[in-house]
Amino acid sequence: MHKYWVTILLALTTQAAFGAEYFVAGGAPEGGDGSSGRPFQTIQAAAEIAQPGDVITVKAGVYRERVNPPRGGESDSKRITYQAAPGAEVVIKGSEVISGWEQVQPRVWKVTIPNSFFGDTNPYKELITGDWFTDNGRPHHTGEVYLNGQSLYEKAKLAEVLDPQPFERSRKPEASIYTWYCESDDEQTTIWANFQEYDPNRELVEINVREACFYPDQPGRNYITVRGFRMAQAATQWAPPTAEQIGLIGTHWSKGWVIENNVISDSKCSGLTLGKDRASGHNVRAQDPSKGGAEHYNEVIVRALELGWSKETVGSHIVRGNEIYNCEQTGICGSLGGVFSRITDNHIHDIWTKRQFGGAEIGGIKLHAPIDVLIEGNQIHNTARGLWMDWMGQGLRISRNLFYDHTTDDILVEVMHGPYLVDNNIMLSASSIHDMAQGGAWVHNLIAGRTYARTSGRPTPYHEHHSTAMAGLAPIHGGDTRFINNIFIGVGQGQQPAADPARRQGYGLLVYNEAELPIHATGNIYLNGALPHKDEADAIVIEEHDPGLALESEGSGWRLELTMPELREVQRLLVTSELLGLAKIPNQGFTHADGTPLKIDADYFGAPRGDDPAAGPFAKLGEGRQTIKLSSSGPAAH
Repeated sequence: MHKYWVTILLALTTQAAFGAEYFVAGGAPEGGDGSSGRPFQTIQAAAEIAQPGDVITVKAGVYRERVNPPRGGESDSKRITYQAAPGAEVVIKGSEVISGWEQVQPRVWKVTIPNSFFGDTNPYKELITGDWFTDNGRPHHTGEVYLNGQSLYEKAKLAEVLDPQPFERSRKPEASIYTWYCESDDEQTTIWANFQEYDPNRELVEINVREACFYPDQPGRNYITVRGFRMAQAATQWAPPTAEQIGLIGTHWSKGWVIENNVISDSKCSGLTLGKDRASGHNVRAQDPSKGGAEHYNEVIVRALELGWSKETVGSHIVRGNEIYNCEQTGICGSLGGVFSRITDNHIHDIWTKRQFGGAEIGGIKLHAPIDVLIEGNQIHNTARGLWMDWMGQGLRISRNLFYDHTTDDILVEVMHGPYLVDNNIMLSASSIHDMAQGGAWVHNLIAGRTYARTSGRPTPYHEHHSTAMAGLAPIHGGDTRFINNIFIGVGQGQQPAADPARRQGYGLLVYNEAELPIHATGNIYLNGALPHKDEADAIVIEEHDPGLALESEGSGWRLELTMPELREVQRLLVTSELLGLAKIPNQGFTHADGTPLKIDADYFGAPRGDDPAAGPFAKLGEGRQTIKLSSSGPAAH
């Protein structure tokens, strides 16, 4: 074949395999074709023509638009990729800049905006609402006002803007005197804001306009990669498990997304959603309060299965290396749509810090149905609850995460039958474990807060192994749980569990002494008043030793310090699938997601443990004062 035709054939083959690359630059002239020399002005313009295998590269700038992908890729190897150009700061915002503020009185300004400015949905008319939402007796809008990137506090009355008082429930009450209030009629919207010492016409003032920054309007937009963007300021709605869950960025009931190395912030409710569709039900509990929430959600699950909820159609997402913060519901949430996913090496912090509204769906990561989900290497702090795994956690693994500064719990596991595995985590909040599940294994963790054990009579599902197919329903009796090679730290001697056997709390495993199903505990260490389970024969208990646990910032990371006492030698077992056995209700073993056996033979940093492993998340933890360097987002080398 002539060399010319070989060259052409190779070029065509390469294009077919790797697709086209389209470029976007916000300051480009109109009429671009997406080439490097004539880029599109908007990301959406590139999205409209991108086909499976194509790459959209976005140059530096601020893009005030909602990206609504009209199609996805065809497979993991032929996906549509949206990426920031190398080294470029690319910002996608759901807000618009607002100027022309008129001063009303010292510190207080107002602006009037025609409702046509907002398009189909006006965030200053739309109230936050939904199942399990708590408004605390006042309205809350999906809109928001930002001063130089910092959100102000919405108030229910104009008087609270004219004379603002600190909101003491906030985790940052000093910021709560920056306030706003809105009124809307059929024609226009007026916003009043107290900017304190700032003149809004000289500063950057933005308001939420769009309900999302990157979210497809239809489900089934599969195999999309979103990489390297900063996304902020969206008028998101409350995202309960019984509704379509629209996040600042979300997958909308799709399969195979990769969301990596982004900075996601300032969502009115949820930052990143791996969530449910609308067809299986939308806020069904609020529509029919005659039924309980559990009955409604069981019906939602049945409808989802009838509509094709399976590993072949939904889930299997990768969420890694993102920073997510300043969201008032969740950093990451998902109901049913996050199955078979991997959530790794993310930094999630400052979630629900304003605390003007509440509800039962708030946390750093809140997942319903974490079937064969891996949550590994994340740093999660300053939220209400770090990790809330709710319903159908089967094949779930929570490994090598750092939790601290949560006001309720580090980890809540609720109405799950297992098997679920929690290994090599550092848990430093006042409450570490909130257990309303069964069929679990807690292995090689450092647990510095109280343990809270509960039962539940709600019949909730368990599934065929490594599948969404329901196998049956069962209540939570409590127990069928393994605690192996952990370090528990109390707050002094004399701690006893609460009297109610259905709601027991304390430090260590004494809270499980009356559990209905068996507890298997071995190889654990108990310090400073933490106490073992009544049947634990080989526990090391040193009640009088306070390890002086401290977590200090150091550069871009953290330094963990503690003092370990002299310990008697105990032969501990290397934890394997064989040792952990089967979770009783689903009759399923503790394995990798593909069903292969596992060994907990590496520590928090990935260092090998050996055949005689030490207790806790570190392979080597000597006597005396210890200093352990931790990275800014999760496990890192010493």
